[in-house]
Amino acid sequence: MSIIDNPIPQYLGSGDPALKDYFPAWVNNLAADATVEGSMLNGAVQGADAVRSIVLTIRSLYEHQEFKFAGPYGDNGFIEHYIAKVNGEPIGCVVLIARNAAGQTQHVVASYRPFNSVVVFARVLREKFAGTPIWGSYRTRLSSMAR
Repeated sequence: MSIIDNPIPQYLGSGDPALKDYFPAWVNNLAADATVEGSMLNGAVQGADAVRSIVLTIRSLYEHQEFKFAGPYGDNGFIEHYIAKVNGEPIGCVVLIARNAAGQTQHVVASYRPFNSVVVFARVLREKFAGTPIWGSYRTRLSSMAR
């Protein structure tokens, strides 16, 4: 097996200019019992208002965001791949959205990278959600990462 030295990770690239004005419309069509889970949460969070709050808060904390891809997959799915910066740190994310039979967003799964940026961003989100019911989804994971 050969390994290429110093490949450039996708999260250090740029987005697709055709997606410059893209907004995730699925955020406005959440099922009442929608869930979100991801690499910055400990477990899942359920409820349309909670999912929307998390997604929109995350978007508000980005210094910039560029989408590399956004489009359907399968019969009831949608996928996004984007890059952003948080506190000057580059971060990449792949979001998998599953719709229910009514066409509403039912499940959202977000996978972030690189690890160091995930740690920084999770701390920022923990501070943002401190004292709210959502905060518990950040608390345990961050406590174990700090060790």
